[in-house]
Amino acid sequence: MKIMNAHSDEAILRELGTRLAATRLAQNLTQAQLAEQAGVSKRTVERLESGEVALQLTGLIRVCRALGLLNRLDLLVPEPVSSPLAQLKRKGRTRQRASGQHVAETRAPWQWGDDS
Repeated sequence: MKIMNAHSDEAILRELGTRLAATRLAQNLTQAQLAEQAGVSKRTVERLESGEVALQLTGLIRVCRALGLLNRLDLLVPEPVSSPLAQLKRKGRTRQRASGQHVAETRAPWQWGDDS
């Protein structure tokens, strides 16, 4: 959805939240990982992605609307575009979860006589 003046504040917050979630998933981050990197709680990330953080952000949207800058939010948080191959692989479904970034375990190579 293109963000426009005709949309309600709540609709804009939901759209921004959807875009943030899609961007997070495209980077294969869990909500907990993003929260840790951003220095916020996981609940804050959950609220942002669901569009619940209306108390603080509604004021920003209203100021942007009054200044005629609302359409520039599209530039701030653009709609994520997945590759055609990724879309085909998901069969039209949107990605719901991130697998997280796994750290490879570093162990010494096995040797004869090693019981581990």
